[in-house]
Amino acid sequence: MITWINLLHLYQPVNTDAHVIKEATEKSYYRIIRALEENPNIKFNLNINGCLFLRWEELGYMDLIKRIAGLIKQGRIELAGTACYHPVLPLIPEKEAGRQIKENEEILQKHFGKNFKPNGFFMPELAYNPEAARLIKSMGYQWIVLDEMAVDGAIGRHDFNQVYYDKNSGLKIIIRSRKISDSYVPKTVTEILDSIQKSDEHGRGERVIITVTDGELYGLRYIDHTAIFEKLLKRRDLQTITISEFIEQNKKEIIAIKPQPHSWVTSEKEYQKKEPFNLWREKGNVVQKKLWQLANLSYSTIENNQNDINYYWARWHFVRGLASCTFWWASAKDLWLLSPISWNP
Repeated sequence: MITWINLLHLYQPVNTDAHVIKEATEKSYYRIIRALEENPNIKFNLNINGCLFLRWEELGYMDLIKRIAGLIKQGRIELAGTACYHPVLPLIPEKEAGRQIKENEEILQKHFGKNFKPNGFFMPELAYNPEAARLIKSMGYQWIVLDEMAVDGAIGRHDFNQVYYDKNSGLKIIIRSRKISDSYVPKTVTEILDSIQKSDEHGRGERVIITVTDGELYGLRYIDHTAIFEKLLKRRDLQTITISEFIEQNKKEIIAIKPQPHSWVTSEKEYQKKEPFNLWREKGNVVQKKLWQLANLSYSTIENNQNDINYYWARWHFVRGLASCTFWWASAKDLWLLSPISWNP
């Protein structure tokens, strides 16, 4: 038996072309929701950035939002909070981070009720630092998901059966498997289940698998010709629970850790060099350096002119430009090394 905790991150840059939003929605997002509707015993965590809701409203996907609302009411989807326009939180001013978290909350309340408040929070790119974590805790959130690097700055040092406590912020933490998350997850989970069956005929083998991936993996980024995903959800040796349920079940055995800055792509070498966010702000990258100079200039100019007639127009453009994708595309990295099957900004 496997307990699978699966958080899917649904996001598209808010200013991307309409056909891109439609393609991701038709190929991936509808598929995920349909799979949940057809399998009453399955539960997933979802993070849906507020900026994607804005585009769904614009493009007429209100039916999808209503179906998501129905699954939330049934306890089949647990939604996480986040920052509305997908910035790298450790790299932006705390005041701006708070604004984007608040705007995201307002969008969720618009669709799911005025008192709707998630327990958990998805940090874009799983980019963590203590300051961002303390802000998240101060805004009423109880847990976050982090990469394996959160435990001792290394891969493979964590325990999937374990809930952790962040001594920096007071948040509870669960840790995702980087290796499994960087694969086509349904295929990998299926292979693990098959392996357990072969090695343990009496079904005594039990383990927890925690994955966090982009929702686009389920259709847009990976063509699942044989419906591995749908077949997996019907297996009797698979159970799924939400993150809040997992934390509740394991609340008596929590290990305190003190994570250092990292993201879901930080290497051990980058961690040791204290350059955890190189993908978005690398010291030697001239283009990224100038982009951050422009972002900082824009922020200070807007903040110092809040009574200007163009204030809201300027902020409209600023928050969209501050998305992590702006700096990701300027990274000049060999993107194939970042497992494009499952990882894309």
